[in-house]
Amino acid sequence: MRIKERIDRMRSTATFEDNQVTTVSQVLHLVTQGSPTAVTVVDRSGGVILSNSRAHDMAIVHDRTINPEVWEVAQKVFEDKESRVLELSMPHRRTGNRVTHVSALLKPLTLVDDRFLIIYGTDESEAVRMENARRDFVANVSHELKTPVGGMSLLAEALLDSVDDVEHVEYFGQKLLDESQRMGDMISELISLSKLQGAEALPEMAPVAVDDLVDEAIARNQLNAESAGIELTAGKPGGLQVIGDKTLLVTALSNLISNAINYSPNALPVTVSQKVVDDVVHIRVTDRGIGIAPEDQKRVFERFYRVDRARSRATGGTGLGLAIVKHVVANHGGNIKLWSRPGTGSTFTIELPIHWPEKPERKAEVEEDGDSALRKAVSRVKTRRKDKTS
Repeated sequence: MRIKERIDRMRSTATFEDNQVTTVSQVLHLVTQGSPTAVTVVDRSGGVILSNSRAHDMAIVHDRTINPEVWEVAQKVFEDKESRVLELSMPHRRTGNRVTHVSALLKPLTLVDDRFLIIYGTDESEAVRMENARRDFVANVSHELKTPVGGMSLLAEALLDSVDDVEHVEYFGQKLLDESQRMGDMISELISLSKLQGAEALPEMAPVAVDDLVDEAIARNQLNAESAGIELTAGKPGGLQVIGDKTLLVTALSNLISNAINYSPNALPVTVSQKVVDDVVHIRVTDRGIGIAPEDQKRVFERFYRVDRARSRATGGTGLGLAIVKHVVANHGGNIKLWSRPGTGSTFTIELPIHWPEKPERKAEVEEDGDSALRKAVSRVKTRRKDKTS
């Protein structure tokens, strides 16, 4: 049955309140706007005739203006009427948007009328993320495990040469144990990083209290902080929620706190605070430590990059903690930022979109207000009728 016939039947059997879709154009509009695929129609002058919300999410259209990269390819399609595919890569533009790679198909709207062009866009971010993870993982493992494996081999040889020297056996044995634990930590973190980069599907997201994330992350690091004589303090609770995986978010925040402890002198505090900016919660970890030089600040989130290799080895660092933080935050549609000044300290800020749940009590208040208004209206009508009859 045709759509028009169905709509005509709906008109005859339904009231306005039952169904407000009454025309074919309304149906097509809802289909286009609700599509998970980006849809954009442009004319020969580059004017945007039609676009849906996904086209804006994927940066094909911005403020009714076509993306310059897309328009450059579109002009070629207008010339020869041949369909083309364009791969778009974009930086992380704003908190809450996870689209980083888009595949755009450009083709004439119809071969009969060459005035218009249609662009279909699909989000390929997850596929690209998984491919990059598979490509990088083996290279990272083979490169970084050479050092601890080589060190363990040398220590084992030293042990064999000193079997009769108890002092040497204890010394090299402890060093061998330390290297094996460090390698175990590195393997565990490499596996975690591989999962975050796409080797496995992301977990189910759910509302998580930010205050709980802060409390658990601080609890994980309390023993290390006390050993270093460092006080961990939490700012005022915010009562906020975010959508995410609690385990991953606690791990990310815990890594930042652990990093702050390792790079802070004894007796200087580390603070975790919250701030709300435009529906985004900023979770800040601040230390009064040695700080990070400007030339190192752009690279601290790279895998295996260490600002101070000697200190990292002394604390058992693997160079993966901040890389894990970066990918956890990105997978939650957030941002990670760094402010630091050598000799003053550093502040790492996790930015996550706030989840605003509907409050049942507010809904009840609205319903009560509505009932109250209705009762008042009925009372007024009764009073008027009574006045007329009297």
